[in-house]
Amino acid sequence: MGQVTFKIWRGEGDEGHFEEYQTEVSEGMVVLDAIHAIQSDDASDLAVRWNCKAGKCGSCSAEINGMPKLMCMTRLSSLDLDNPIIIEPMKAFPLMKDLVTDVSWNYEAKKSIKPFKPCKPDAPDGTWRMQQEDVERAQEFRKCIECYLCQNVCHVLRDHHDHAEYIGPAFLVKTAAFEMHPLDEENRTLDLKDEQGIGYCNITKCCTKVCPEHITITDNAIIPLKERVVDEFYDPLKKLFRIFKPK
Repeated sequence: MGQVTFKIWRGEGDEGHFEEYQTEVSEGMVVLDAIHAIQSDDASDLAVRWNCKAGKCGSCSAEINGMPKLMCMTRLSSLDLDNPIIIEPMKAFPLMKDLVTDVSWNYEAKKSIKPFKPCKPDAPDGTWRMQQEDVERAQEFRKCIECYLCQNVCHVLRDHHDHAEYIGPAFLVKTAAFEMHPLDEENRTLDLKDEQGIGYCNITKCCTKVCPEHITITDNAIIPLKERVVDEFYDPLKKLFRIFKPK
């Protein structure tokens, strides 16, 4: 395939710039392979986070030609190699160095989700019974690899920086995995409304578009959670019931 030019963001904190590198690429290579080649030959101090190189750890998230992707799953053959390939860090989180961002906020946001609370067993032997379709509904959300690409592309976090008010699509998916589990009896709707900011999402589906696990984040997780919040707190009949409910 020959020599290909890469423009890679270099810097720390608020300071940085693009540096241009050229490296030899061959058939079957992914972007992460090229980054490793540049590290080896031209920029040994280039900081990049990666682990499995198999699309399952979620570590190598970056922006490739302006699109949030996993570097290990983006084949060079899918890109226009006649023009420089632009590699940048995720923009929704603070820059640490080069392509590495500080994603620790996500772990704090995850702690705000109430854990799974199983109902009492419904069989004499202490086990549960549930429909297979109910199991499958929640199973989709367990595919999340926490790459945070959906967090990065979400305008609430990326453009408005409302991290204190909104937990983001990745953790709405986590909440949905609990809320839609047939054995869970915890109620998280008040948290979704008041603390986790589900109302900030305007369902543009940008998070669904970038998910490497093809989770239907918006339609299958966020919208059903929004419906639960609306049913509980904004349904006019339920509001009347709460007003006139005997104390």
